[in-house]
Formats: sequence, structure tokens, C-alpha cells
Amino acid sequence: MIVILTADIINSRKLSSKKWMNDFKQLLNSFGKSPNDWEIYRGDEFQLEIKNPEDAFLIAFQLKAFFKSINLDVRMSLGFGDKTYKTKKITESNGSAFIRSGELFETLKKQKINLAVNSGNPDFDEEFNLILQLSMSFMDSWLQQSAEFVLVAIQNPTLSQEEIGLKLGINQAAVSRRQKRSQYELMLQVERYFRKKVKSLGV
Repeated sequence: MIVILTADIINSRKLSSKKWMNDFKQLLNSFGKSPNDWEIYRGDEFQLEIKNPEDAFLIAFQLKAFFKSINLDVRMSLGFGDKTYKTKKITESNGSAFIRSGELFETLKKQKINLAVNSGNPDFDEEFNLILQLSMSFMDSWLQQSAEFVLVAIQNPTLSQEEIGLKLGINQAAVSRRQKRSQYELMLQVERYFRKKVKSLGV
């Protein structure tokens, strides 16, 4: 069981790719190697294989925070399933995870939804797509500073507020404000609940 994340960067032309592409590739490299595990195509679309389904939300939230931190946004579909045809390029591989991710992705723009799942389990999908819609109600509104905090906090889960402040060049009180504004603790609760459900249901 894997997860295929299919995505496009919203309004990517607002910001020259020279300003963010290297950092974006560095982030993707933390999840796997290109082009086997991830690939960027048409300039503003990308696909990523998530080998451990339990990590899917945490990775999606990191990608969301990255793009919001540079005043862009991202639309993502998460397809659960298998990989029955494997090539050296992820965009040429196939299987139920790819099909579910692709079919769902095609519907997101029309529905004005920026993150959704398709696991092949209707009850699981109904529950988590509702949770994700509620979560996006605050994550879609992240300002740049809040998103910067979220990205650093996810990537450095053992750091204190003071240590995060050093990385961001702000004091502890400012870190605390950004944490509250971003609804970071609520986001983590969603992520932990998803992880628990994936483990128990084996979707």
C-alpha cells in the first residue's frame, strides 16, 4: 500500500520559479529521489510517491505550508492503493494509487477543494474529506508568517518555541502568536487521528 500525491501549484505565475524552485526540490528530496519517487512536470504540477500511508497528511501539510510561506498555494489529491507497473519515472508508473489520485485530482478545481483523499474505502474517504475541508478552512487562510512557522515546526518537532524563534529570527512571544494563529495544535490533532485510523483500518 502506497499513497500517490498529485498536485498543481495555484497561481504559480505570480512568482518567478527561480525564487522558489530550488527550495521546493530540496523539500521533495527529503521525501524521496527524482524521478523515481517524485517528478515536476509542466512547470507547476508534480507527483510524489509516499511509501508509508501514515505519513500522507504530514507530508501534504508540509507542502501546503511551504507554498503558503512564499505566498502561493497548492491543490493536492491523495490516492491510496498499489503500484502494479513500475518504471524509472513516477509519471510513467501505474496502479490503483495512481488511478485514484488522478481521478480525484481532476475534480478538485471544479469543487474548489485544495486537499482530498481517495482510498477506495467510502466510509474512510467521507470522514477524512470532511475533516480536510474543515482543516482547509483555516489552512487556506495561513499568512506567510504563520506558514513559515508551521513548516519549521513540522520539520523540527523537538525544538522549543525559543529554538524555533532563533531559526525564524523572532522572539518566543512572536512564535507563540504564530502558533496560535496557524491553529498548529489542531492541525497536529488531525494528523495524529489520520495516522491512527490508517493504522487501524489498513485502508
